[in-house]
Amino acid sequence: MITVYLPRESTIERVEVAAGQPVPTDAVWIDLLSPSADEKDRVNRALGMELPTREEQMEIEPSSRLYQEGDHVYMTATVFTQADTPNPSSDVITFVLTRRQLVTLRSVDPRPIATFGGKLQRQPALLATGDDALIGLLEAFVDRIADILEKLSIELDALSRQIFGETDGRPRQDLQAILRSLGRTDDLASTARESLHSLARLSSFLGTALQNVTRKDLKQRLKTLGRDIASLGEHAGFEARKVGFLLDATLGMINIAQNGIIKIFSVAAVVFLPPTLVASIYGMNFRHMPELEWIFGYPWAIGLMALSAVLPYLWFKRKGWL
Repeated sequence: MITVYLPRESTIERVEVAAGQPVPTDAVWIDLLSPSADEKDRVNRALGMELPTREEQMEIEPSSRLYQEGDHVYMTATVFTQADTPNPSSDVITFVLTRRQLVTLRSVDPRPIATFGGKLQRQPALLATGDDALIGLLEAFVDRIADILEKLSIELDALSRQIFGETDGRPRQDLQAILRSLGRTDDLASTARESLHSLARLSSFLGTALQNVTRKDLKQRLKTLGRDIASLGEHAGFEARKVGFLLDATLGMINIAQNGIIKIFSVAAVVFLPPTLVASIYGMNFRHMPELEWIFGYPWAIGLMALSAVLPYLWFKRKGWL
């Protein structure tokens, strides 16, 4: 699908280019979502460029993601997607900056794209040039990551209270659910760091590509964007370390609970070992055992077994092992 944003006096017109229609060359932003081969060819012919293939977009080396061919600057970044679902993920988006337009090539539909598109309808001045569109999009992605990290921080605080909180003096038992929640937050933190790292490389390359631009406002926005990305990267690293700490704490709680269960069985085994010994002695089939013909033999054996069980229990209690 090809969507173009056309400046019209005091507004921005959003138009979907149907099959067979020419791509408007006066569009400031041309957005391609999962385009067909024909759609890519139409954009290539209209703008005199060569959009990368899906395989080329997935290359990880910087020279394949950030490069310039003539007047066209190609930049591919890894961005956050599906952050509000149980399975957050990331995908690549290619930004191509020409003399007049911004072209975006993507296979996913992250929220910042729709957010920025809606913002353009309310503030048409944001799309004066392709440079404005690109920096505005990058700002939208960074704002989205900031929102995700804020939400992640709140979730980690709640998980911390669950892990270290107590109910009726006993540790909580829903540790498996906490482990699953920590796994998801770790996915969020690592994906956020990956996206921020990719955006940091892109913004640095963009600053070099736009060094000849005379507009001070663009340079200032790009500089602010770089600082925001660096700050969020540090915050994402802090959250990742916190996830690691809470994961270790949860596993420690599980080990404590398991050790408590093993301790109970060990104490029970020791407590019932002396009575078992007494019962074994009086269960032997020797002919001459004085207690067998004693009228108090049975109460004596029962009492001896009870006493041999109570004494170890009291000893463990006194030592604080129970």
